[in-house]
Amino acid sequence: MLWFKTRRAQGIETEPLARIIIGLGNPGEQYARNRHNIGFMVVESLARKAGGLWARYQLSRVCRIEISGCPVLLAEPLTYMNRSGKAVDALLSTFQRKPQDLLLVVDDLNLPFGRIRIRERGTAGGHHGLESILNILETDEVVRVRMGIGEEQIPGDKSDFVLSDFPQQKQAELDGMILKAGNAIKSILSDGVSKTMAIFNA
Repeated sequence: MLWFKTRRAQGIETEPLARIIIGLGNPGEQYARNRHNIGFMVVESLARKAGGLWARYQLSRVCRIEISGCPVLLAEPLTYMNRSGKAVDALLSTFQRKPQDLLLVVDDLNLPFGRIRIRERGTAGGHHGLESILNILETDEVVRVRMGIGEEQIPGDKSDFVLSDFPQQKQAELDGMILKAGNAIKSILSDGVSKTMAIFNA
């Protein structure tokens, strides 16, 4: 969950990709533990386990790894949450891929903390980062892993809530949700979205 300095990427677009996996969040150490940054936490966890190296490239921080034998690009937009679409569009254009080749990891206030849900399509549901992506790509057919950050008592100012840190006493539950999301991503790559939804959305 730390924010790392990155090197410049060279020739990163030369290898084929099975998916571009985008974690949503805000760049910078001050946001690293925010609820809104759980998308970053998930892709950083995947990169650590694979020994991947991060690089700065096309408005994003990116890392090439293999998951379940599939070459993927992990990415964290550096444009800040509400303009995530600009970075995602730049990556798709560079790699000449379609929105259906994306896999987004995004926080969701409407899901209880600790739960995840996989969706093949749908609206942004009030999430401005997701809204930015769907508007620029002009489609809602983008697979996303929704990460529950909801609580029974959410303050009236939801912006302050999502930009606040996860409580330290919930670290074990947070780690478990990040692990579960990583397993869901592996399942999507190896077994497909429909089978993964049947398992993880049950």
